[in-house]
Amino acid sequence: MDFKPTVLGSLMLIAVSVVNADDGQKIYTQGGALPAATACFACHGADGMGMPAAGFPRLAGLSAGYLSKQLADFRSGSRVSPVMQPLAKALSESEIQAVTSTLAAMPAPTTPHVTRNTTPTEPGAGLALRGAWDRQIPECVMCHGPGGVGVGTAFPPLAGQSANYLVGQLNAWRDGTRHNDPNDLMGHIAKSLTPDEIKAVADYFATLGSQEAKP
Repeated sequence: MDFKPTVLGSLMLIAVSVVNADDGQKIYTQGGALPAATACFACHGADGMGMPAAGFPRLAGLSAGYLSKQLADFRSGSRVSPVMQPLAKALSESEIQAVTSTLAAMPAPTTPHVTRNTTPTEPGAGLALRGAWDRQIPECVMCHGPGGVGVGTAFPPLAGQSANYLVGQLNAWRDGTRHNDPNDLMGHIAKSLTPDEIKAVADYFATLGSQEAKP
């Protein structure tokens, strides 16, 4: 039996994967083919961990599917950002696929195993782990997973994101300038939270993820 076509096909897939990885890294560090597609690392850091003081989120370790959807939403205008909208529009589909795959493979911060059974010790942890069901606010970990590590392409990691970024996004959902989540779930939750609660839960998740990257 001749296995050459199978072997050749496997080698071609490996070669394509390497090319995509190289392309993704080049886009991240140098930008895309069009001038408006500027290098991602300028705002999100060489390691993809973001710039907390400026409110730029970490992208390292986020799923390629989630990142691709956000870029598509920036392109369509369903998610608003003066910085990201022109950049996303300047990227081709193949460039988006390459750079999101690269980001998904970058080391993410480690997070402790925190579940709804963990006893909250401060208000932010209470909202994250228990919610406020008297106001129809579910616990964050119900959708975003134990410890806020993220689930699938719809619910991104919260642990290890900067408090500035999380506060900004919750306020955007609260005032309606962001509305690209499933069934406006986050819009309902954010509108039900007080400013102090938004800050508390953002601070909780920001300190939950360490900056030590997992291999």
